[in-house]
Amino acid sequence: MCALRVPAMAATGFAAQSILRRVVPSFLSTRPTRVVGDFFSGTNLILRTPLHPSAFGICSLPQAIKGDADILLKGVGDKNTIEDVKRIVELAKRASLRREVLHTDFLTPPVLKESMLVLERLADLKTVAQGGYPEAERCRLSVGHAEALTSDPDNVAALSISGNFSFQPCSHGDFLGAILGTGIARNKLGDILLQGEKGAHVLVVPELSDFLVSALDKVGNVSVSCKKIPLLALEYEPPSTKSSKSIEASLRLDAVASAGFKVSRTKMASLISNGDVRVNWSTVTKSNTTIKTGDMISVSGEGRLKIGEISSTRKGKFAVELIRYL
Repeated sequence: MCALRVPAMAATGFAAQSILRRVVPSFLSTRPTRVVGDFFSGTNLILRTPLHPSAFGICSLPQAIKGDADILLKGVGDKNTIEDVKRIVELAKRASLRREVLHTDFLTPPVLKESMLVLERLADLKTVAQGGYPEAERCRLSVGHAEALTSDPDNVAALSISGNFSFQPCSHGDFLGAILGTGIARNKLGDILLQGEKGAHVLVVPELSDFLVSALDKVGNVSVSCKKIPLLALEYEPPSTKSSKSIEASLRLDAVASAGFKVSRTKMASLISNGDVRVNWSTVTKSNTTIKTGDMISVSGEGRLKIGEISSTRKGKFAVELIRYL
């Protein structure tokens, strides 16, 4: 099981002394209002205001409740994730103050990454990310006070979807569409691990596993059965990919994606404007969005494409490595 821990930060010991030696000078004033002893050397320092934990980039949960949450969110690098991260910070505050453990739904990698970076700055808070297996992309985040979150929560369930896919192979999108067709929201569903002719293994929130077992009976035109399996029974193989290179005049989304998915630029522009294209798991509706190395492009009904190395040609164009997931 995937378990990523983030320890709570505390300004103590030698590390704190080092931080204070760098921070304290910024508080010095020519008009002394308070004198405190310098516990490093025995001399006195004159401070304009008392030192505050946020001076070290650390917020206690009471501070966050009073408004420092907005300060924490200013450090979020991916602005498309801010609203999701804000909700997770509010969830973490409730969990810590009540001394209980709360869980998010399945999060996309960008939201998970930004949330972890923000939450590690809250004192007395512990987090565990779980997706069901070590390489999971979509994970649930468990948050709580360090005294409450003492073990890995059991908050991810695995299901096996089996059927005869020998003559009618089904894609990741086919399984996803069939599961969502039962009425389950996307954020209740984790990764889908294709098993070739046998079907697929899927990760879900435990409270919906019984419902899926009874409700899911067909994927595409193939009749299927669904049953619970232990997480240790998950079968995972790295996805098959095919790499190619394309020379592009620009790094516009419509140009790069049309080359990667081998569809016309006009059709790709239409897919983008209709909201069928996502970049790094966020819907993008502007064809002129600039693409960069490492970006993941998903197109409904077409699959996924990762952008590899990008280099400039002698003629001023771009040689783009395109990694298509099969």
